[in-house]
Amino acid sequence: MRIATWNVNSVPARLPRLVAWLEQAAPDVACLQETKVGADQFPVDAVAPLGYEFAHHGEGRWNGVAVLSRVGLDEVVRGLSGDPGFPDQGTTEARTIAATCGPVRVRSVYVPNGRTPDDPHYGYKLRWLAALEAEVASEAASDGPYALMGDFNIAPTDEDVWDRAAFVGSTHVTPAERAALAAVRTRGLTDIIPRISKGPHPFTYWDYRAGAFHKGMGMRIDLVYANAALASLVKDAWVDREARKGKGPSDHAPVIVDLCA
Repeated sequence: MRIATWNVNSVPARLPRLVAWLEQAAPDVACLQETKVGADQFPVDAVAPLGYEFAHHGEGRWNGVAVLSRVGLDEVVRGLSGDPGFPDQGTTEARTIAATCGPVRVRSVYVPNGRTPDDPHYGYKLRWLAALEAEVASEAASDGPYALMGDFNIAPTDEDVWDRAAFVGSTHVTPAERAALAAVRTRGLTDIIPRISKGPHPFTYWDYRAGAFHKGMGMRIDLVYANAALASLVKDAWVDREARKGKGPSDHAPVIVDLCA
């Protein structure tokens, strides 16, 4: 069984590439982030011929998460029960969705960016992560395989950015963010990629500007966290860098994990 996560940075903008990737990589389950389409506007006609069912949580121009599955799709849950809501608006955003796909329970997440450490959005990011931790606590404790996957907008360690000095004073690397992410991991989860990935720098994100991808100026912020039941099934995992190449790519690359049958 193959599971994957990919921040596509707009399904409408990336649809031909998404369809081609689904055909080539053939994940059984794909968690998507930043779909950027409304709740009922996901292009089902493009993915259904490939054998995928889908569950989507969207809001239009921003955010949006989805789960695509060709091994079944049940027990769909949108959002977090303790979602703190977007600052000053009293509304929640479409940032997470969970579903059971065959033997595996997955949760697709798009963690708030945080903007800058002195922005209200940064505090929102930390509160949202605390709500995610509370939600994951019971999910990860399941006897069945469980994966928390998506764009966390946090580089777990200094090894996960191309140049630590370039991020001084920025989000994604602050101690508070990393502590919040570590708290999520303590709920019985393992970070899969560092354990098994090939190559010294499994970055997943490169800015569109200044030729960052070709210069290796990346970050590892797209993560796959697995509970013990799923971690024991992992036989391979990697970042699909090929999907970041060519014309009109997302600024993120997919992360793919192969499981034993």
